[in-house]
Parts: sequence; structure tokens; C-alpha cells
Amino acid sequence: MNSPEDLALYTELTDAVGALEAGQQPEWPDPAAVQDAVAQLRAMPPLVFAGECDLLRERLAAVSRGEAFVLQGGDCAETFAGVSADNVRNKLKTLLQMAVVLTYAASVPVVKIGRLAGQYAKPRSKPTETRDGVTLPAFRGDIVNDFEFTESARVPDPHRMVRAYHASAATLNLTRAFVGGGFADLHQVHAWNNDFVRTSPAGQRYERLARRLDQALKFMRAIDVDTEQLRTVELYSSHEALLLDYELALTRIDSRTGAPYDVSGHFVWIGERTRRLDGAHLEFAARIRNPIGVKVGPTTTPDELLALANKLDPEREPGRLTFVTRMGAGKIRDALPALIQKAQADGLVASWICDPMHGNTYEAPSGHKTRRFDDVVDEVRGFFEVHRSLGTHPGGIHVELTGDDVTECVGGGDPIAEDGLGSRYETVCDPRLNRTQSLELAFLVAELLESAN
Repeated sequence: MNSPEDLALYTELTDAVGALEAGQQPEWPDPAAVQDAVAQLRAMPPLVFAGECDLLRERLAAVSRGEAFVLQGGDCAETFAGVSADNVRNKLKTLLQMAVVLTYAASVPVVKIGRLAGQYAKPRSKPTETRDGVTLPAFRGDIVNDFEFTESARVPDPHRMVRAYHASAATLNLTRAFVGGGFADLHQVHAWNNDFVRTSPAGQRYERLARRLDQALKFMRAIDVDTEQLRTVELYSSHEALLLDYELALTRIDSRTGAPYDVSGHFVWIGERTRRLDGAHLEFAARIRNPIGVKVGPTTTPDELLALANKLDPEREPGRLTFVTRMGAGKIRDALPALIQKAQADGLVASWICDPMHGNTYEAPSGHKTRRFDDVVDEVRGFFEVHRSLGTHPGGIHVELTGDDVTECVGGGDPIAEDGLGSRYETVCDPRLNRTQSLELAFLVAELLESAN
């Protein structure tokens, strides 16, 4: 049951947010079904707790001070079918391997945030999709409709929001079980590399690093130094706060502080398509206490950046606001400096992390949407170059990745060619780095971090 405080909050939020324009929302065909699904969600327990969100805000405050680095990664769009122990373990394995590379090679604490347990909604460039002369509603993620291209599958179904809640709960339960059950123990550093990645160039490089780490752990044991921090990790969940019916239903009052938190995830971000200053999404984000991210692209002006900060973080609270840049490899070196300079001049305390994926998408001759690994790398390099030139901290990377041996992005040390994309192209939306490419990217970022420090 909802408390009186939660009921009052929901009424307040729906009045304030509902009065504003909300882009990228589905056209639900049955209002009564929406009310039923929302009522079920409002009766559900939190997926995350406010205290965890506060701890993440502290970690991100360290990032804003230049004392830590964010690794944020996971699926472009999660699917209900992807909620399995194998899939969750493989994604976790990828993040753990990347974090080990960054932490050990660059000697910097890594804040680990998964794009998981909630990334079920996707913005679309068009409301419809046409194939062979047939036009149907666009696929907006499993939380709204089905990927199958049939009339019945593409009808928006609000009860899929309830399925998304349960899928997120299952994913979080699996993640917490793996993390708490020893899988994330640093002594397992070799076990994370025992599959197809091991024979790749990046996997072999990782194995050499793992051997050095193993020696360090043995030395610590020999001098009787042991700590629980070696046996577990902090891993936070995140997703784009896109589908407002879902987010509003899962916003609750924290019993400790009386403040509102979106308990669907620890960290939520507002995408570039929905970050209108007078829009519903920004109004929602401004009213919750979670740490907030906002995507900024090459057309973002310095004045727009400052207005976003004034709306989302008027108190200039360390750890509250993260700017996620998604410029494109060819634009980041020109577009980013003015934004950072404006932030410096106005005393913003935001973290800056680089999304090198979304600005580098193109269509291969085969018709597959893809990204060149070299473009991803170049955007990350540009991100570091700009920060180095301005004396500011490159705070992290935000990457779409999977733990599987997919063929969705071309290039890399174990290269995938454009004509090979179809062999294991499994994404339902945007192309992801496979685990070998992800690990290769981690080594590059570690080198850049080492130079920056």
C-alpha cells in the first residue's frame, strides 16, 4: 500500500509533470489499462533504496573533484528474454574486467554503473516504421511493445511496464547474488577471462595484467593484509528516465529524510531528445534526489548547458549532476571546449563522462546499423584531449556493450568487417561493443588516464 506521503507526492508530480509537454511517449490505446498498470507499480516495493542513491552521489562527488572515474556500461536496450543468469553474469564479467584494467593500470578508483535493470524504453527518431510497404508503430522497447514486426506486437501495452518492473527486480537480484556470492572477488580475476575472450589480443593482454594482480594479492596475503573490499564491489543501476508513467509510479518519499527518490534505479539520465528546459522530463528530474545525468550533443550551446544546470542542480551540489557528452568523433574537439569553459566560469561542480557511441552510428551496406570501433576510440581520445587542454578531469565513459561474442560494431584488435555483421547481430536497437572490443577500449582508456594523472 502507498503511504499518505507517497500518495501526496504522486499527485504533486503528476500535476506538475503532466502539465508540460512530454516527448517520446507511447500512445496508449486503453487509458483504463494504463491506470491499472500504474496502480500495480505504485504498490510495488522499491527496486533500489534512497541510501544507495546517496552513496552513489558521494562517489560521483569524488569524480567531480577528479578523484575517481566512472565506468557506465550495458545494453542499448534490455529485453525481457535477456533476463537470465548467463546474460547477467556475462555483462557483469565485462564490467568487472574493464574496471580491473582501469583501476590497476591507471591507479584510480572506478565507480561502476550498469546500464541494467531498467533500460527497457528507447527513444525513436520516427513514431512509425515501414517495411515492404507496411507501416506500424515504432518499437519503443520491451516496456512498451514487442520487437516483432506485426500489428498486434507493435500495439503499446501498458501492462508491459509491470513486466519491466519484474524483469528489473530479477536482474538486480541476480546481480546482487553474483556480487555478494564471490563472483566479484578480485581473487577470481582469472576466472573472468576463461571463454572466447581469452585468445583475443585484448584477452591475452588482460591475462598478463591478471597475473601481476595475482602476485600483488599473494603478497598482501603473505604480510597478513586482507580486506573485504577485495571480495565484493559496489555496482549501481541506471537507465534513461524516458517513460514517465513508469518513473512517476516508482517515485517515493524516503522515510529517513522526507525527500523524493525515483526508486526504479540509482542513477537516471535525461536523453538529448527529451531535455527541453520547459519539458516534462526535466521537470521530473529536477524534483527527485537521485544523482542525475543529462546527455549533451554537438548542438548544445554554453547557455543551454548553464540553464540545464540551473534547473537540475541549483544548489551546485557535488555528485548531483553529470553531463554525458555524445558529440561524435569528428565534432567533440570543436564542440566540447566551450561547454566546459562555461561550466568552469559559472562554478558548476558537475562530472563529465563521454558517450562515444551515439554520435558515431552509421548504416553499413548490408543495412545493419553499426559503429566503427576506431570512431569510438577517437571520440574518447578527443574527450581526454579537450580536458587535458583545459586542465579539467575526464570523469568517465558511458558505453553500450554486451558480454557476448556479437558482431555489431566493426573493427577492433580482433576485427569485425562490415560483411561479417550479420553473423551474430543480436541487438534490438543500437549496435554494442562485444566483450573483446570492450576490454580493448578499457586498456586504451587506462593509458589515457595514466597520462592524464
